[in-house]
Amino acid sequence: MSSAIFCDTTVLCNFAAIKRVDLLELILRGRGRWTQAVAYEVEQSRGHLPDLARVLAGGWLGEPIEVAQDDTEAWQIERIRRSVFGGLADQPTKHLGEAETTFLIKNGPEFRSAWWVTDDRAALAYGRAQDLITLETVDLITDAVAMADLTQESAFELLVQMQAHGRFVRLPGKSADLSR
Repeated sequence: MSSAIFCDTTVLCNFAAIKRVDLLELILRGRGRWTQAVAYEVEQSRGHLPDLARVLAGGWLGEPIEVAQDDTEAWQIERIRRSVFGGLADQPTKHLGEAETTFLIKNGPEFRSAWWVTDDRAALAYGRAQDLITLETVDLITDAVAMADLTQESAFELLVQMQAHGRFVRLPGKSADLSR
C-alpha cells in the first residue's frame, strides 16, 4: 500500500489561492489524509480562500482523523503544540494541526511511513528533526512534473502564482530545477 500524504493547512491554502485544488487532488492520487484540526482550520479559512470549500466537499482527503484517543495523548499533543510550535493557552487551536499530524505520524503504526507536506518553516524543521518524511509544496509540484501532470514551465508558473497570491512557497532557481 502507498504511504499516506498529510497536507498541512498551508499547502491546501496554496492550491486554493490559485484555484487549483483539482491539481492537488490529482498529485495526491488517493493518498491524501488530514487530521480533525487541519479540517477545522480549512473550514475556518474558507471565507478567505473560497476554493477551500472544494477541499471540504471533495472527500479525497478521507474523513478527518481524530488523533487524541485519551487524555494522555491529548496532553502529549498539547505539549507539542505549545513547546515546539509556540501555541498559546488562550489560542487552543493555533498550531494544533501541526501537533496532531506530527504526533499521528510518529505514534500511529499505520502512518509511520506517511509523508507530511508543509510550507511552515518551523514545522518543516521540526518534522525533519523528528525523522519524518517532510516535504514542501515545491516537492509536490516537482512530483507532478515527474508524473507528466505538468510541464516544468507550467509548474514553475504555478509556484510563482502562489507567491503572487501571498503564499510562502519556496521557488527553485528556474523552471528546469523542477525535474527529478
